[in-house]
Amino acid sequence: MSTTSALDSFLDKWRDRWPEWEVAGRFVPADLQRTTLAWFALLQEFEDIMNISGDPLPADAKLAWWQQELRDWSGRRSRHPLGRVLEPVTAPWAQLAEALPAMQESRGQPLSMDAALAVLQPFAEAVVAVEAALFGRARPADARALAVQWLSTRMAVAGAAALPAGVELPAWRAQLLAQWPGKAALAQPHRIWSRLARLRLQREQAGQAAWAPPLQQLWHAWRAASGGA
Repeated sequence: MSTTSALDSFLDKWRDRWPEWEVAGRFVPADLQRTTLAWFALLQEFEDIMNISGDPLPADAKLAWWQQELRDWSGRRSRHPLGRVLEPVTAPWAQLAEALPAMQESRGQPLSMDAALAVLQPFAEAVVAVEAALFGRARPADARALAVQWLSTRMAVAGAAALPAGVELPAWRAQLLAQWPGKAALAQPHRIWSRLARLRLQREQAGQAAWAPPLQQLWHAWRAASGGA
């Protein structure tokens, strides 16, 4: 498989999970669209490591591989197709590598919302630090908003296993929504993605299909891209 084909396979996997991006992605500046897709596809790789079912050893081995790969990016050495897009950017890749064990820790049943967020906080801080470099965000970003989004993803895949004992799905969704700011202080591309993820959660909590109609997607993406609540 050529490098281009391999890259496209990772980008397409992310697009398959987020078909809303066909509409929402138009609000990302043209010069950032390729970087944005590669970055989100990379985050999806980490998400899959967190959400592994069954034997965790292959996922843990993959995590260790990614840790070394990210450290190598700091030295301008990449082996992965996503690295061909992302590694040329000077970013705190080593910080992200050191934060990846949070993916393993997040597989366990949390004691509470605060405990679950605390596990993800170092990872979320590393992600927003990388995004500051990728997308040129000078203002501080809201790592907690990103951690809440990650917990929502965990819940969507793992269901009750991602919830504290005795907490039902509607109650956990309500807690996530209460923690999730309507106007997340994130880099613009991730602000759009965060808004879409929050919209899915809101619709599920209301008993609706997760994917909103295209016009609703368009409105929420525009609001997020422009910085509106």
